[in-house]
Formats: sequence, structure tokens, C-alpha cells
Amino acid sequence: MTATGNASLAIVGAGSVGTSIAYAALIRGAARHIALYDLNAAKARAEVLDLAHGSQFAGSAGITGGGDIGVVEGADVVVITAGAKQKPGQTRLDLAATNVGILRELMPQLIARAPDAVYLLVTNPCDVLTVAAQRISGLPPERVLSSGTVLDTARLRWLLAHRAGVAQRSVHAHIVGEHGDTEFPLWSTATIGVTPLRDWHRDGLAPFTDEVLADIAEEVRTAAYTVIQGKGATNYAIGLSAVRIVEAVLRDERVVLPVSSVLEGFPGLEGLDGVALSVPSVVSAAGARPVFQTPMSPAETAQLRASAAALQESQRAAGLR
Repeated sequence: MTATGNASLAIVGAGSVGTSIAYAALIRGAARHIALYDLNAAKARAEVLDLAHGSQFAGSAGITGGGDIGVVEGADVVVITAGAKQKPGQTRLDLAATNVGILRELMPQLIARAPDAVYLLVTNPCDVLTVAAQRISGLPPERVLSSGTVLDTARLRWLLAHRAGVAQRSVHAHIVGEHGDTEFPLWSTATIGVTPLRDWHRDGLAPFTDEVLADIAEEVRTAAYTVIQGKGATNYAIGLSAVRIVEAVLRDERVVLPVSSVLEGFPGLEGLDGVALSVPSVVSAAGARPVFQTPMSPAETAQLRASAAALQESQRAAGLR
């Protein structure tokens, strides 16, 4: 696939996340055509109608959809949000077996209609489901990815920028690993501008002590649970972050984002191949290609291995041997 002015985006699932992605894509002008599919045809048609009514104020994108999976025909990018919802107190990995079962039925139907698409998983647990989708589809690993820790990284940069007193775009830091409880920040390479994070001063003080960084990492890890407890779901931020990934694919941007894809031979993960987790990756029209030269301290490499091992066990529990 190459970037094109007639790029087509298909979204599977018209729940709060799927519709937030459609809305964000519409107002950002991410695709020339947007299709929304859901088993609940009336809900999908109503969401499409509501979005279409406002399209005059958002740009030239057309939007269609309904309960016929044929609406995804020929899509350049397919975003999958369909699956059981995460409930308050429930971890992302608790959802694994149920949502793998949904993918076993769904993926062959999607591949038949959009064989050349890049597939983006947003349904949780997205790392385990990326492995499932890649195995079921038989597509090359780079063409099946998930939103991974792109949103977690945005949460991290928001917190760091606020404490440092700078714009978010001046913060260079990543969350890697599982999109979940074993994720962690790459503090060893985090900077504000070109200044190492721990060396940054504000009003003559060093605001990023070890204790502060530990608190920030924990706040990022639990952010989704906080939102879910308060409003029942996360949708706006994941909608925007998913569309940022879609844009990178449709525009062939070759931008580095911490998306999740199935890793083979990644440094530090010897013996743990076949697991999907987030590392900085070049995202383009070809999909996602992990940056194998990503520097990590010995402690961070150990954390990455622990995250991969936890995901490997979750894959087994979900029936992915």
C-alpha cells in the first residue's frame, strides 16, 4: 500500500471507542473515506448519520457504514475495536480469551474484503490480540499492529511537561512493554529538549527525583483504571491516538511511535520471540517496523523481558501456544 489522496479507513465496532476514532478521523481529515461497521446495524447507521450531519464543518471526508461487513471492502487501514468491554476492577488481560475468540471469527472475513490493508488493533488486551490477529490472518508482522503504548506515552509526556513547565512537544520519553500493568518508561533516554530528564531544572530545583519518577510511572500505569472508574470507559484520548497511527500509515510518514507488533529477534528478548509488545517503531504505509537499535539500560532490558514473559503466559492462557 502507498499513501494516496483517496485513502480509505474502516473501523470495526461502533462502541464508544470506535465512534471516537471515527469522529477524530473526520475532524482531523485523516482519510478520504471512513466506513463504520458493527453487528448492531441500527447503532452503526445512527452513528454514521450523526457524523455525516456534521461533516460540512469537518472537511471533505465521506462516511458510510452499517451492519454489512462489506463496508470495509478495499480499505487501506482497518481499525478493530470490537470485543468485550473492560469493566471497573478488571485487567486488560482478563479479557484475552473472550476477545481472541471474537477475532477467530472476524479476521478471515476482514481479510477476504481488505486483503491489502494494514490492521490496527485497539481492542484490549491489544498485545495478545495482535499476536492472535497476525497468526489468524497469516499477514506479515509489520501489517498487524496495535495502538500499544502510544496513548500511555502521551499520558507520560503530559505529566512530565506539566511538572517541567514546558510544552509537551519538547518532552521526549517513551512507555514500552505491555499496554498494561508491566509497562514502564525508558527513563535512561528521556529528555526535555536535549537535556536528560534527571538533569532538568525548574526555578533552580531538580523536579525529577527517583521518587517523583516512580509516582509518575505509576500514575501512567493506572490512568485508564482511573478514567474507567469515573466514566465507565476511555474513549477520547484513545480515539485521537489511534487516528495519529492511522495518519502515519495513510500518509506514509515513517514516524517513530511506540506501537505493538509481533517481535522476532529483538535485542534482549532472546527466547521470547513471538510476543507482541510496544517498542519504538517506524510507522509507514508498510505498517510498523521495530527500531532494533533502541537503547535501554540493563535494568530496562530486564523489565522488557519481564513484560514479554508476562504476555507470553497470557497468550498461553488465551489458547495461543
